[in-house]
Amino acid sequence: MPWDPTRDLLTMQERLESLFGGATTGWVPAMDLVELDDHYLVTVELPGLSRADVHIDATEKSITVHGKRPRQECCPERYQQLERGQGDFSRSLHFPRPVATTGISADLNAGVLTVVVPKLVVRRQIDVE
Repeated sequence: MPWDPTRDLLTMQERLESLFGGATTGWVPAMDLVELDDHYLVTVELPGLSRADVHIDATEKSITVHGKRPRQECCPERYQQLERGQGDFSRSLHFPRPVATTGISADLNAGVLTVVVPKLVVRRQIDVE
């Protein structure tokens, strides 16, 4: 997939809104997107989360990964530094071509969510006269 400055700006906006309270998300997990010939491959870093903590919504043009990491209950007044994200999160990706929502598969292994999103194949036979 060629570099898309708009997509990069939207990702930066999500992160800034999360940091400065303008967004509803509690944190923004790192996400990668790879375009292959017949599908997209999405990976999201979600260490410490279980499958029950993660949800994926899909349309023909986008997917949204959202969920929640529980807040730390141990002595919050004693933290010297707290960098790991907590609370709700949501990340959306918009695809340049339609995708086949019925063929999407996802797996969470070792803290990395891997989502395979097949491209919608529209074939048409053209008769030669």
